[in-house]
Order: sequence, then structure tokens, then C-alpha cells
Amino acid sequence: MNLPDGLIAGYWTVLAWCLFAISASLAARRAPWHVLTDSRRLNAFLAMIVGLILLWHLKAGIKPGLALHLLGATVFTLCFGWALAFIGLCAVLAGVTLNGAAGFEAFAVNALLMAGVGVLTSHWLHRLVDRVLPRHLFVYIFCKGFFASALAVMAVGVVSCMLLVLAGAYDSDYLTSEYLPYFLLLGFSEAWLSGMWSTLFAVYRPELLADFEDAQFFGRR
Repeated sequence: MNLPDGLIAGYWTVLAWCLFAISASLAARRAPWHVLTDSRRLNAFLAMIVGLILLWHLKAGIKPGLALHLLGATVFTLCFGWALAFIGLCAVLAGVTLNGAAGFEAFAVNALLMAGVGVLTSHWLHRLVDRVLPRHLFVYIFCKGFFASALAVMAVGVVSCMLLVLAGAYDSDYLTSEYLPYFLLLGFSEAWLSGMWSTLFAVYRPELLADFEDAQFFGRR
């Protein structure tokens, strides 16, 4: 994560910018911008961006492009849906890039990996939970908040490693032995953080969650 400039070949960068342009335009069209007219939702949106900028700077790494940090994609998706979550995480990445923690040319690649893969995995898992599991507070917190966040981070790790191998940046044996296993630990940390925040939001601020309705969990009408 947080790939620097020059790590992957130029044609991969061009392809990433094309895919990013399509993804960003789709997210901008599908985003429920009206929810940000509520001052509480807008303040929460901006606070999450600032908080994640700080969190993404707390990272560990051994070689260029092989950094590890918490993501926050699942909580962002729970609160604002996939489109605003993608836009918000791109804003986070913009702040991190301006501070020199990621490359400007590699912005599109980083956005597709961290915002794209992270949000898409979270959104798909949330829809799967809604389809196959009963609507219950326990299911919401542990499946949508806890387990979905861990799997989202692991998905980002797997796709990042695949890209680095295909682009010829690192050898597959090195990544599978020295980098990819740490995403299991990172996923566990992400799960605890996301589970904590989803619990706090569900209990004390359910109005800040995009798909949370008091009635379906607490019997209110």
C-alpha cells in the first residue's frame, strides 16, 4: 500500500489512471450527496477524512511500496455507502500524498487498491450479509463491522501483491513470505478498530450509519 512513484512501469500507471477516472466518475454520479446537507453527517464525513489521514501516516514497511497501515474502508462504507466512501478515501489519499507519504504519479494505483478494492470488498460483503443472514444487532456489528473489515484489508493485500508481481516490481516468493502474511495481523487489528467504531455508532449514533435502522434491531417503529 502507498506505492511510490516509479515502482511499477509507466503503462501500468496509465491504465490505472484510466480505470480511476471511470471509477471516480461513477462514484460521483452514484454518491448520495444530499446526506451531506445534514451538518452532523458532513462533520462526521470530514472528521473521518482527517482521522484517516493521521492513521495512514502510522505505517510500517520494509521496502518501497511494502507498507502496512490500517485502512478504515469498512467503517466509511457503513456510514456513507460505497460511493461516498470511495470519494472520502480518495480525499484521504490526497492528503497523504501531499504530505509525501505516497507518489503523485501512483495516486491512481493507490486509490484503486486502497479505496477501490477496500470499499468494493466491504460493499459486497455487506450486501452478502443482508442477503443470507437475519437482521440483528449482533450480525450487524460482528459481520458487517468486524469480519468484513478484516477481509477487506486482506483483499487489498492480495490484490496489491498480485499487481506488484505482474508489474515485475517484486518476486512472488518474496511477497508471499515476507509481506502478504502480515496482512493477517493487520486484518485482525482492522477488525477490532472497525468493530469498536461500528458498535459505538450503532448504539449511540445510528443516524450516522447509511443502512442502519433502529426499528429492525431494537423493535422500534
